[in-house]
Amino acid sequence: MSISEGGFFSTYSFFSDAAGVAGNLLAFVLFVSPIPTFRRIIRSQSTEQFSGLPYIYALLNCLICLWYGMPIVSSGIILIATVNSVGAVFQLVYIIIFIIYADKERKVKMLGLLLAVFSVFAVVVFVSIRVFEPPQRQLFVGYLSVFSLISMFASPLFIINLVIRTKSVEYMPFYLSLATFLMSLSFFAYGMLKKDGFISVPNGIGAILGIIQLVLYFWYSRSSVQASRRPLLESYA
Repeated sequence: MSISEGGFFSTYSFFSDAAGVAGNLLAFVLFVSPIPTFRRIIRSQSTEQFSGLPYIYALLNCLICLWYGMPIVSSGIILIATVNSVGAVFQLVYIIIFIIYADKERKVKMLGLLLAVFSVFAVVVFVSIRVFEPPQRQLFVGYLSVFSLISMFASPLFIINLVIRTKSVEYMPFYLSLATFLMSLSFFAYGMLKKDGFISVPNGIGAILGIIQLVLYFWYSRSSVQASRRPLLESYA
């Protein structure tokens, strides 16, 4: 390998890692966004009308994507594992708080769903190790991660539909929408630079949805000034 080729690959690696680090930092913004909701739950000692399902879905998504980023499954994309490990911890904490302050019926339901999440994840890990060898293992977990990420798009689609129906951006804070778009864009670039379609494709879709959210925000925020509130459903990559 010539010096020029070495410099090219070094620059290429730098930009791919920079995109991954940026995605990690922007994802952190999304992970902490539900904190005001859980402060309210703790203060009132009640889950009120809040739903715990988004955090269940997010935990399963983080666990599957975490497994996909592990070296035993995929090489060279450890930043996918780091961001989803942090995300999984946040979602687990949120779920535990929700269970503590939920009424008996919802408590039992959430505990059952949490057990189901860990059971599904355990099956995925077991099957991927015992049944598949590289590179089939990466394909198996990769397709599961894409399916999981696409299912998470129900959250921004719900918010987009709500904004269009109400002609209000009250439940779509600008900075949260911007962080969602930039995070998806960062991981889209990371996936492209790593030549990994399991990362670039779902995050490319997420970036498009992020653009739609920002366009809707500017369109509907012109008509009236809205008091911004945190949405009950959050977007995760």
